[in-house]
Amino acid sequence: MTLVDRFMIKVPASTANLGPGFDSIGLALDLYLTLDIQKSEHWECFSSCEELKDFPTDENHLICQVAINTAAHYQTELPPCKIKVDSDIPLAKGLGSSAAAIVAGIELADAVGQLRLTKEEKLLLSTKWEGHPDNVGASLYGGLVIGCYQQQEVDILSFNNLPIEIVVVIPQEILLTKESRDILPDTYSRQGAVQASSTANLMVGALLSQNWYLAGKMMSKDYFHQPYRRPLIPFYEEIEKQAKVNGAFGVALSGAGPTIICFSEKGKGKRLANALQEEFPKMSVKQVSIDHSGSSVKEVEKYVK
Repeated sequence: MTLVDRFMIKVPASTANLGPGFDSIGLALDLYLTLDIQKSEHWECFSSCEELKDFPTDENHLICQVAINTAAHYQTELPPCKIKVDSDIPLAKGLGSSAAAIVAGIELADAVGQLRLTKEEKLLLSTKWEGHPDNVGASLYGGLVIGCYQQQEVDILSFNNLPIEIVVVIPQEILLTKESRDILPDTYSRQGAVQASSTANLMVGALLSQNWYLAGKMMSKDYFHQPYRRPLIPFYEEIEKQAKVNGAFGVALSGAGPTIICFSEKGKGKRLANALQEEFPKMSVKQVSIDHSGSSVKEVEKYVK
């Protein structure tokens, strides 16, 4: 008789950068990647979501690869699993879909392989996969995260007290992260680096002190990436203009784009979302909330067959 364990893993989406916080600031959002996992005789990964149907259905799926490699890092061989994948997170739209998959794979390895990883160990593993801690940190911890990855070490702080509302404007077009990274400069001048880092520092201070006007001002003054990526997104300026007219205090690219994320004070999000959907009917406009919990694992049942 074989004991079969079944797990549910839930990982939130994320937005990164918030303008000037390039590769270091992330925010978890209440769109989710969900896995229903059971041990099986072979690896199987499937989904009823149309957007996910072109992905590998065996151990070559990213989630499986992350899980297998994570377990191997701890000298553990995972038993094959049957995984049903569902997701609210749009692909290649700047909402952390790949980061959520990486976190899900690590959570899978931890749960099925009984690795007993700490949150800090999961963060380091996921940061090594992703290359920076902003999206994966937000998906793991929830809330607003500020992280630093240097010399194979990662440090992070998480904040869950931002009383804001969020609207995302998601175009039909995709924008691959590699394409949007290739357009960035290889180096910045010392003066440019000072300008960029001081803008990011002030934005963080403004968010934490709830100075929304100043936070929005700093979002628009990013020097690291938005000036180079905006030309790839011809509708950015029009969305920014309409968002601010309708109550947004800040607007930024979500990660590498093309999704644009708009921030408003409490009570203004619904009006903002309705106005933007009316103004841009061919795009998907969603009012979303901050996820405060981060990734979660639930053991659904154990049974014998």
